[in-house]
Amino acid sequence: MTSTRPRRRTGRAAAFGCCAALAVATACGGATGTGAGSAGAAKAAAPHARHYAGELADGAAWIADVPDDFNGTLMLFSHGYGPLQAQNAPDAMTRDAFLKRGYALVGSSYSGSSRWALNVAVQDQFATLGAVRKKVGKVGEPKRTIAWGQSMGGLVNSLIAQRGKGRIDGALSSCGIVAGGIGFNDYQADGDYAINQLLISGTQIRIGGFSSDEEAAASGKALANAVQSAQSTPQGRARTALAAALRNQPDWFSGQQPPSAHDYEAREKQQAEGLVKLSLPFTLGARYQVEKAQGGPVYSNVGVDYARLLRYSSDLPQVRALYEKAGLDLGEDLRRLTHHARTEADPGAVRNMERTAVPSGRLAVPNLTLHTTDDPLNPAPQESAYARKVRGAGDGGLLRQTYVHATGHCTFEPANWLAALKALEHRLDTGSWGAATEPQQLNQAAREAAEGSYPPFVRYTAPELVGVRGRTGTR
Repeated sequence: MTSTRPRRRTGRAAAFGCCAALAVATACGGATGTGAGSAGAAKAAAPHARHYAGELADGAAWIADVPDDFNGTLMLFSHGYGPLQAQNAPDAMTRDAFLKRGYALVGSSYSGSSRWALNVAVQDQFATLGAVRKKVGKVGEPKRTIAWGQSMGGLVNSLIAQRGKGRIDGALSSCGIVAGGIGFNDYQADGDYAINQLLISGTQIRIGGFSSDEEAAASGKALANAVQSAQSTPQGRARTALAAALRNQPDWFSGQQPPSAHDYEAREKQQAEGLVKLSLPFTLGARYQVEKAQGGPVYSNVGVDYARLLRYSSDLPQVRALYEKAGLDLGEDLRRLTHHARTEADPGAVRNMERTAVPSGRLAVPNLTLHTTDDPLNPAPQESAYARKVRGAGDGGLLRQTYVHATGHCTFEPANWLAALKALEHRLDTGSWGAATEPQQLNQAAREAAEGSYPPFVRYTAPELVGVRGRTGTR
């Protein structure tokens, strides 16, 4: 657990100021449009930088901004879920902070017809490197290439780190879907399924197999309405807590301070607010795009034992307490979920997802990850699953994971990015992480960046990711 609970930020960062992982309509840029999809990050370069643009053979667009005092490091940015527009930084402020320090910034739009572009993103990013190096070489040959990305682009970046030997030197993956697309889809849909079974009477809401964005968005709205209505009774709140636990929903979404550890009613209220205002509309709204990219539904719960899944949740004491207060039988609800678990995936779609959107855990280069402690879209427990996979592949020494104590999805300020990059550069320069990824060192680097306020780095261990399983429902 973290040792401090700083106040929630307001304004740009508090509104999930990055490329939102799974937006409904506005997509990249999140709820505010201040993220990776902002015009400043995608259009003309900052002063004292040259702007380049081009197109790859498959139709993907790319852009590059090269400062006049290029320091020799090329930064390859992978943007998150949203419109397929070329982006080379998460936002204009971070772009300018990097350019004025001499970093060249490049990135592509990705090609294809789906905003879930995992089937083409990695190859398009590598192709962009080749195209841009020809241009940048006229200014100065890059001495080092670092890949960075966030949200869906954090997953893209982890795949680049896996396959990038000889093409990149290091990777900085932030707020990423690093547990992989299948686990990401499974635990979200497990929570959606629980809402359907326990909070909705009569006709059930479709949670997969969508035929359009509009149909998917309507399901997201219907599930959000069900959670909102459930807040009027103790029974509804207890069952919301169960669905939130299955969905890995964090217990801090808004307000100046997070709830205390044992204030279960307040924690459930925060989880419900996050589900209603962001997580359900965004993730359900994007599921059609995911299914379209993979060729069909990828969610299956056949054979899943929901009592077993819940045992891995750090929220289990909260769920038990609220069920007891509401006079409900938790075991009975879990048996009901297990009994009705009959949704089957499209096998071909699953194979496509496994091939294109699931990291192997092998790393070709050092990989530093960055996450907020309370991310409502790509929750921090994703990091625990990723770390386990990397250790299992024997590459744990190449991975370090860092956290800023904040609510929101990708709510990093330029100082956070610069501090994390400094730590990664230390690893590349010395061959050792040393103390560079310790919160004290990262906060010192963030202060020295002199780029304004930022959420502090903290020592944190992400909880277990609930819902990770094989296709048979076993862990």
